[in-house]
Amino acid sequence: MGRKATLACCSLNQWALDFEGNLKRILESIKIAKEKGASYRHGPELEITGYGCADHFLESDTLLHSWQVLAELLQASEAEGIVCDVGMPVMHKNTRYNCRVIFYNHEILLIRPKFYLAMDGNYREMRWFTPWTKLMQTEDFLLPKIISDITGQYVTPFGDGVVATLDTCIGYETCEELFVGNSPHIAMGLDGVEIICNGSGSHYELRKLYKRVDLIKSATSKAGGVYMYSNLIGCDGERVYYDGCCMIAMNGEILAQGSQFSLEEVEVVTATVDLEDVRSYRGASLSRGMQTAQAPSYPRSYLNAAISHRSSLTMACNSTINVHYHMPEEEISLGPPCWLWDYLRRSKMSGFFLPLSGGIDSSSVACLVGAMCKLVAEACRRGNRTVVADLRAVLGAGEEEDLPTTGKEICRALFTTCYMGTANSSQETRERACKLAEQIGSNHISIDIDEAVSANMAIFGQAFEQMPKFKVHGGSSSENLALQNVQVCMNV
Repeated sequence: MGRKATLACCSLNQWALDFEGNLKRILESIKIAKEKGASYRHGPELEITGYGCADHFLESDTLLHSWQVLAELLQASEAEGIVCDVGMPVMHKNTRYNCRVIFYNHEILLIRPKFYLAMDGNYREMRWFTPWTKLMQTEDFLLPKIISDITGQYVTPFGDGVVATLDTCIGYETCEELFVGNSPHIAMGLDGVEIICNGSGSHYELRKLYKRVDLIKSATSKAGGVYMYSNLIGCDGERVYYDGCCMIAMNGEILAQGSQFSLEEVEVVTATVDLEDVRSYRGASLSRGMQTAQAPSYPRSYLNAAISHRSSLTMACNSTINVHYHMPEEEISLGPPCWLWDYLRRSKMSGFFLPLSGGIDSSSVACLVGAMCKLVAEACRRGNRTVVADLRAVLGAGEEEDLPTTGKEICRALFTTCYMGTANSSQETRERACKLAEQIGSNHISIDIDEAVSANMAIFGQAFEQMPKFKVHGGSSSENLALQNVQVCMNV
């Protein structure tokens, strides 16, 4: 038996309730992981359903379809010979949990529910799920017939357990559990768990990657071990963007990092690690040994197989890398444009229309759409078949038709900007709007909307028997703001 293992984590661009598409992307990630020599494949949070199902998590059909997808995975040839770890909702004792499901060769090894649910910012997980509170305890979970017919199992462990293979021990966290003060990886590390897997649905915030990296490094530098981090990427139907950047770390150092912003639907990152390095790192700390001697034990689900390579003495392991961070300006020019592209292609729209006033707000949005078109053009040049197919669908182009090739050409085909001037508009804003549209390549038109504004004001005058005035003409601040809002509403 060897001591070196190749592990795979991934970023998937899933779509809420797109069970067929989500299954396809999961299978693709497993296939790529195996091609890269991995013996363990780890996926993002709730990858089977998509994270953004919202109140659809409350529907029994969502749970049923999740089991149907899992049944397909259990029977898939792509999933044979590799330990797989997927995220899905599970109902246990009539209570819904956000779970990891670990399986190998038609057998479910463990269902691990999430303990600490995210409830701040954009997150409302306790609206749909219940946290598991029985720490270091598992119960029998009665498997649905659709699953037991495949696995031959009637029950499987459900709860706070770990998976023990012939050569190592693997534990699990889910997203928020990395961010809390008393993270599960601390107790797992003291109980001999060598590999921690964190499946996340972590949305993008400016500079958030620094926090993730610091937490992952800290988790493995203090306690030792391997940490696998998988995350969703893209817009799965909500207003947030998941920024991917899956990572693998060991003993406080990052060994592999995926893309933070990407139009790829499936990205798999692998790293070959020497498990003996974990044991040496931990064994060098006498104080850790004292804590380990009195640490409680996790229930173990045993797998009669090894994840390490049989002949691995000459196999090269991944070296430490420097984490790639984008500058804040780069993040702004990458994150929102990626979200816009997902929103456009999945809503089946044919493009965007923007009233471009020449002011900072509309100009910023126009620049983001221009950046989106540039990213799409680059992806097409790299041969991304999914992006090419989606671009054809958005533009309504046939298979034999030539597609626009540059960012400006794509922008002109799917983005229309319109300057809507009035008697109060300046020539300066008109020229700024026209110049910006020319720079990004949008299809730009300029019209006057004085008639629409006058009609609106006439209705106001009939209703209130008075007419507001701009401040320069003797009106109040409230009147001034109201008149500006009239013009803004006409633009909308």
